[in-house]
Amino acid sequence: IEALSLLKPLMALRYSATHRNPYNLVHRLTPFEAYHQGLVKKIEVASVVSEDDTIRPFMRLEDIETKKNIIKAKLAVHKLMANGTIKEKTVTIKPTDSLQEKTNRQEYAEYGIDEINPGSGFIRFTNNIELNIGEEIGTDKDTIFEEQIRYTIEEHFRKQARLKKSGIKILSLFFIDRVDNYVQEDGIIRKSFNRIFDELKVKYQGWKNKRAEEVQASYFASRRSRAGDTIFEDSKTGEAEKDRKVYNLIMKDKERLLSFEEPVAFIFSHSALREGWDNPNVFQICTLNQSVSEIKKRQEVGRGVRLSLDQTGERIQDEKINILTVVANESYETFVSELQSEIASDYQKEIEARYGKPLDKLSPAERRRIEAEYGEGILPPPPASARRRITSKLRKRYILKPEFKALWEKIKHKTRYAVHIDTKKLIKDVIEKLNKAQYQPPRVAITKVLLSADDKEAFSALQLSSAKTVADLTGRFPLPNLIDTMANLMEHTTPPVHLTRQTLLVIVHKVNPTCQKAALSSPNNFATTAVSTIKEKLIDQLVTGIQYEKIYAWYQMEMLEAEIPGWKDYLVPAKNSVYDHVECDSETERKFVKDLVKRQDVKLYLKLPFWFTVDTPVGKYNPDWAIVMEDRDVHGQPINKPLLYLVRETKSTHDRNKLHPDERRKIECGEKHFGDALGVDYKVVVTANELP
Repeated sequence: IEALSLLKPLMALRYSATHRNPYNLVHRLTPFEAYHQGLVKKIEVASVVSEDDTIRPFMRLEDIETKKNIIKAKLAVHKLMANGTIKEKTVTIKPTDSLQEKTNRQEYAEYGIDEINPGSGFIRFTNNIELNIGEEIGTDKDTIFEEQIRYTIEEHFRKQARLKKSGIKILSLFFIDRVDNYVQEDGIIRKSFNRIFDELKVKYQGWKNKRAEEVQASYFASRRSRAGDTIFEDSKTGEAEKDRKVYNLIMKDKERLLSFEEPVAFIFSHSALREGWDNPNVFQICTLNQSVSEIKKRQEVGRGVRLSLDQTGERIQDEKINILTVVANESYETFVSELQSEIASDYQKEIEARYGKPLDKLSPAERRRIEAEYGEGILPPPPASARRRITSKLRKRYILKPEFKALWEKIKHKTRYAVHIDTKKLIKDVIEKLNKAQYQPPRVAITKVLLSADDKEAFSALQLSSAKTVADLTGRFPLPNLIDTMANLMEHTTPPVHLTRQTLLVIVHKVNPTCQKAALSSPNNFATTAVSTIKEKLIDQLVTGIQYEKIYAWYQMEMLEAEIPGWKDYLVPAKNSVYDHVECDSETERKFVKDLVKRQDVKLYLKLPFWFTVDTPVGKYNPDWAIVMEDRDVHGQPINKPLLYLVRETKSTHDRNKLHPDERRKIECGEKHFGDALGVDYKVVVTANELP
């Protein structure tokens, strides 16, 4: 660049994939456009993960940070959610925190926080277990690695058989977690590869006489420590004597590597290989590393996306051939999300440099211009402070009207409810459903998807196969106390459920032998299903037999005078409404408001504020609308009759079976609160045309 500037050129054309400063950008070939145009390989993701394997405490240390003398660690765990399911979530912990409280699971009780060390990058628990950043415990890592290797080798064999007639030799690249797992004689990766290769090769012509040792090559450097031990590292220069041959084969003699005469087809590396290593005939990338990797997904994938070459060196353009399979030890949803976010992050840094300001300082016009150029979704949502926030204001003249006062007098009263539980019926109903349920054992499963890039420059996953079980993990680990597990689940779900341990024990003893076997093979899966069923049947009983009665308490009309804040996108101007704007959460509600305005018989209406609720066994219920109407004849003329005072709930369907169970239950409670206890006309409607 300095030499060119001495020539004092009138102009300079700059071509690069990684401009630090995009001065006068003429054209950008985005990853999505390259994908659309077939300039790179299509990408498949074969996700190899453990499922329903929540017996042991799972943890992965993702990061440690220090801010204002406070040390925090980000830890991925299996957390008990409010709905009773157990999901992988990232929690932030401090040295004084309880992991049991953070996860709502007693399985983490013995993992007290002993030390969080940001300097050395590890966390130590009170049971003396340590985790370095990126490491995890609680998964059957060896089994997952084996199944990744097995899938990669067999996919290699299958793909090579298809592509050999096109003159294409394919390569598979393995990114490994620790060099010792490959270079040592008893290293799990080397041992597994050699054994699985020998098991599978007999089924494929052309591989039967190959030895595992001759088809693989590793790309590592070695050095001597002060103690005299040999330490292997990722090779960055290719100058180490022991890896010179492999380096020359991979980096210099690519024609020989891509010839059928060269037996090497499987290459192992610890991290991203030296810059410039992106062999066009890599068709499989197997990531035998932790989910939190030193290598970005974009770098990993980038090692295999170049279009392939045949034996003559000609570039292959066939999209049916150019498909890269990434065999990952994480869910494909996570893989796609992280790949998407990494690409967006790179663009965001470029945008900040280009505009000279943080993304949250961009004006609406700048955001529109950027999204038109880069694609929608490239920018994070604007912060709350940048979104247009307005308030709904009360029209006081409306609440002074006699008809509104009459409406409020009818609907304002609070109630209390009483319920009756038939324990014998509850146990019977729960057992009947548990006996019909399906229980999956803890296992390792593989799901395959194809990545597609849509018009909004976002990756999505098209599932090519359903989850296929490749390893059963039943019986590998100590079983927890099943009754304790069920009791803990019920205590930490929303709303919490309280049954005696004796009742839980009766349920476990009376289910059929298939269920009891499932309770032993997959106790957490069984416990989750059992607690979910108990809650469902218990709440059904509560709602079916619930009785409301009016009490000496009510909502004060003065509460309506407070302004109601909301976002402009959700508030619509409203005629005949008690407030000047109405908050609409759905298109059904927007249409309902528009149709209310058109009706001459609607004198006024109120979208009931968020604080106007009815107590139910499944939580607070906030009904939608309170309406005052005139009764009119077929010609639209008012009839000299009392006004109609209505409460209406708007839904997109009349079929209650299509609603969420809790929505349906709240509606049933609403009918009994308003109809039975208060004597108010209450119904569910889809449109305003259904009003009287």
